[in-house]
Amino acid sequence: MRRKIARNARMSRILAAVMWAALVVLVLAPSAFATYGRGLWGGTDDKVITMFGFILIIFFPLLAFVLSMIQWRLDKRKEARKAAEKARVGDVHWHGGW
Repeated sequence: MRRKIARNARMSRILAAVMWAALVVLVLAPSAFATYGRGLWGGTDDKVITMFGFILIIFFPLLAFVLSMIQWRLDKRKEARKAAEKARVGDVHWHGGW
């Protein structure tokens, strides 16, 4: 019972901290980067927006490709590990006894 109470108290403290952080971010967000109507980049025109769109078009397929290659490599390692385990278990010399 004490564990449950301690867990609930911990969760309520975490929730309060997250809510406080969200409130601070929401209050400070409007004035964070907007100085005299300009953001970090400066003035935004059609060329800037178009280039940003092209960067997004290139980024997401590239991200999907890189993550797919990582997954393929991990699957390849997993299959090699499974094959080695199967070969080790199937070897007659390792089946206990004298």
